[in-house]
Amino acid sequence: MLVKRLCTALFAVALATALAPICEAQYSTDWLANSFGTNATRVGNVARSMWVAPEGVIYTSSMWDENEGGVALYQNGQSIGSIGGHSDFQGGAITGNATSLFVAMQFNSAYGSGKVGRYNRTSRARDLLVSVSNTTTERLADVVTGLATSGSLLYASDFPGNRVRVFTTAGVWQRDISLASPGALAIDAAGNLWAAQKSTGTVFEFGPNGEKRNTISLGATARPSSLYFDSQTAQLMIGDSGPDMNIKLYNVAGVPFATGTFGVKGGYLNTATGLKGQVGDKRFTRVDGIGKDSAGTLYVLNNPWGGSWDLGRDGGTDIHAYDGKGNLRWKLQSLNFEGNGAPDAGTDGALFYGGTHLYTGTAGGTFVANTVDPITYPSDPRINLADHERGEHFAQLAYVNGHRILVAASQNPDTFYFFHFNAQSGYIAIPDATLPGTAFNTTARVRDGFCLDSKGDIWAGLDKTNTISHYPLTGFDANGKPSWGTPKTWPIPKTIAQLTRIIYLPESDTLILAQGISGNSDWTAVGSRVEVYHGWLAGNTTKPDPVITISAANAKSIAASGNELFVGYVHTVPNIDAFNLTTGKLDTTFTNSHPSAVYVGNDVDSMYGLRSYRRANGEYVVTKDNYNGSNLVVYRWTPALAASSTSSTTSTAVTNAMFASPFGSK
Repeated sequence: MLVKRLCTALFAVALATALAPICEAQYSTDWLANSFGTNATRVGNVARSMWVAPEGVIYTSSMWDENEGGVALYQNGQSIGSIGGHSDFQGGAITGNATSLFVAMQFNSAYGSGKVGRYNRTSRARDLLVSVSNTTTERLADVVTGLATSGSLLYASDFPGNRVRVFTTAGVWQRDISLASPGALAIDAAGNLWAAQKSTGTVFEFGPNGEKRNTISLGATARPSSLYFDSQTAQLMIGDSGPDMNIKLYNVAGVPFATGTFGVKGGYLNTATGLKGQVGDKRFTRVDGIGKDSAGTLYVLNNPWGGSWDLGRDGGTDIHAYDGKGNLRWKLQSLNFEGNGAPDAGTDGALFYGGTHLYTGTAGGTFVANTVDPITYPSDPRINLADHERGEHFAQLAYVNGHRILVAASQNPDTFYFFHFNAQSGYIAIPDATLPGTAFNTTARVRDGFCLDSKGDIWAGLDKTNTISHYPLTGFDANGKPSWGTPKTWPIPKTIAQLTRIIYLPESDTLILAQGISGNSDWTAVGSRVEVYHGWLAGNTTKPDPVITISAANAKSIAASGNELFVGYVHTVPNIDAFNLTTGKLDTTFTNSHPSAVYVGNDVDSMYGLRSYRRANGEYVVTKDNYNGSNLVVYRWTPALAASSTSSTTSTAVTNAMFASPFGSK
């Protein structure tokens, strides 16, 4: 981390005065949710398929990466570049040979969908476009769902066409093999084709001429999501994203038979080797890619659970490399795109909750857990592709009497989803009703601000009501589920017409209201006026003091804790401004002064992309969504020199406690 512009001792006298300017230099810059913190070295966004070349170069395909090509390249645990544009590829399938890559393409207005692009591995330029499917208008789902090469042949799964198509690697069609809803593909040493039918838990074998041979039935709940034939052991490796969450090994020299598995059965949901939801070595999530290099290193691509109708924010990149004995060598992880990290008060800011993921640490941090359980809760809105929201990766979190409440929402939301935790579910967030929803007796959307405060109360500006509603937390049931009472409402102050944000700080009974931009069709924008009401519940609902004026343009996200309001901007600068809630003055600005060490992105392109927390030692922890770098930027700031000697590192006792009790005590 980089400590910015340390204050000199000359400011010590000024700091003794109550309203003196706060030392702006006392902060550091860090990051979470990506193995690397610079733009050049970072791990790319949401890899959904993988091919490994014999020399150990890893190629992954993503539907969207804001700052590089959609095919990312890695070797020896490092990024070595990318191919194509950031939105060229569909992400669902990739393969290659000695000279070329073959990648499923995204819908393009010029040629539609259902195409495979051939790319020269040396020049990295596309030199051929192969039409695989008659379905050319699909924008939101995978059309080509599997790719494999063998010698001079290219095999491609045409999912809507119910066939596997065979071409030469020059794109000349040879034949079709009929198979309903084909998915992942692999070719064995004898030239036989293995094709997964994911929805039925089945893998089919076809001979070199397309004749049907053997069938591997994995079971009705299995979901074969990736295939790889290991020529070194003569085994077919089947990645299962069903409840087993592991890799199944089969001898396929004759009639196939199981020879073993790789990975913990149940993966990250296994409760015998860890807490439910806890990720780690061989505690896999969706196994979406398997490959080996000539040295025998095994590579496994996980796609951590999370959901979105556009596929581009679905999960994350999580590549594990294992030696020939199955020992973990290294990991490459990119776990956040258009999401945030809410510091957890129950661990004094040591844990950070996103909408689906949980992190801790510094310098990239540690991926602790995935809070989605698609087996127990298949209707969880965070993995519902039909949900009208897009990617519920933005979190608000409250820790109340040993209980945690998680609220997850999308980039610019008007609907908020509620979750709770208990001992039986470990790290898994259990879905509740939504707000608006039946639990709150309203169907109105939230367009005038939303806040889950630190005491678990809800503050909401419901659309077209012209009121601020306060829902008090009334308690938790035996399973940890919270409930709220009848709301109290106040009219929105006339001085803050077109309200767009609400923040309440219970510790000081302070309500913060941010005005939108009058006449602006973008209801998510923050204007220049922010009103601070000290003693709101005590009765001060008419006299804001101070009124903060945001002088910079295009404010987008605000967060508050302690005595500071933090403001982030869109379309302008990556800076975060900190305003004093007592004086209304600007105390400091977190800037992009050292981008070579920690890349902080361009801006905050989300309503709730900022989160903040004041730790027990007086240090502020501020997190910012960095969609450019596929990570979370973390600022740590201690305003007073007197606190500068206090370590910002979490104590061993707190660290140990957070892993022992992630859901809180009862």
